[in-house]
Amino acid sequence: MLEVDTAVIGAGVVGLAVARRLAKAGREVVVLEAGDRFGEGISSRSSEVIHAGIYYPKNSLKARLCVEGRRQLYDYCESRKVGHRKCGKWVIATHDAQNSTLEGIQQHAASNGVPLDLKDGAAIARRLPGVSVSAGLWSPETGILDTHGLMLALLGEMEDAGGSLALRSPVERVESAAGAHTLHVAGPSPCRLKVRNLVNSAGLGAVPLTKSWAGLPDAHKPTQCFARGVYFSYSGRHPFRNLIYPVPEPGGLGVHLTLDLAGQARFGPDVVWIEQEDYRVDPERVCTFAAGIRRWWPALEVERLQPAYAGIRPKLKDATGGFFDFRVDGPEEHGIPGLVNLFGIESPGLTSCLAIAEMVRDKLA
Repeated sequence: MLEVDTAVIGAGVVGLAVARRLAKAGREVVVLEAGDRFGEGISSRSSEVIHAGIYYPKNSLKARLCVEGRRQLYDYCESRKVGHRKCGKWVIATHDAQNSTLEGIQQHAASNGVPLDLKDGAAIARRLPGVSVSAGLWSPETGILDTHGLMLALLGEMEDAGGSLALRSPVERVESAAGAHTLHVAGPSPCRLKVRNLVNSAGLGAVPLTKSWAGLPDAHKPTQCFARGVYFSYSGRHPFRNLIYPVPEPGGLGVHLTLDLAGQARFGPDVVWIEQEDYRVDPERVCTFAAGIRRWWPALEVERLQPAYAGIRPKLKDATGGFFDFRVDGPEEHGIPGLVNLFGIESPGLTSCLAIAEMVRDKLA
């Protein structure tokens, strides 16, 4: 049996951020990734948005870690030359009946420490020619980044601090007992790995891994649901330099406009509840997308919308709605020394990755 001080399961952006932080704190760290490359799961299928922290309930982990993580992430990207841009975002109302909703969003964001400016339709028209809205909120702290570049930087720092990445190393079972954790690792080089500290950051696989986890109480094995969101890209030129989000809808933030660092526009994601992983993008959904976009951008040319990709959020809830927070379950929660389980790390997980890493380090201190 092999032994190491600390293992992190999952080499997505959160797993790499956690591994980097623990390695820089002096721990011997190995990251176990089931795939052929790092960051091929949730991290490769996001909108690459740095969120301000507008919508989450006050004092929730999502609110706190998003605001803290966003500040850290901008500093990190700047100092490590990771591609990013603080481009700002508009949250728009398409008719007068939604204006009061904007006012409520503004007040709620302020309670999270996120200032937003409320503008009327005329003011927005001067900044967004061709956009038809009754009012909007301006979020100056929202931005975009190169997720792959961020993961490369995190991985490099983790390795510089003595950590290592093991690809094609899926963890099939875990046994926690007597202050240690035994991992049954499959793949080309199957082995058993004994560790003193373990972080489960397996993304979509974090909850399924607990089902056969010996020593983890059933009360700490949550139920997970999948929410798929698809994106359509917009070919050619467009007039936008900022992100544009409609007023939120149940299950998500509505079909919105995001940009990549090259300036290409993407619309999405929508929200569809599914039973298992499925990344297909139905080209017929273009009609639904176009109808929603034309409510605020009448000049949309639907033939320029092309199926792009789909992502899946690991939500700790079902389609009936309700808010479920991030779960960062450490020894104080489940009573098992040296273990942190990360559950429900969906949006704003990318924005929060560095703050989540700090929280994990503290729980393992």
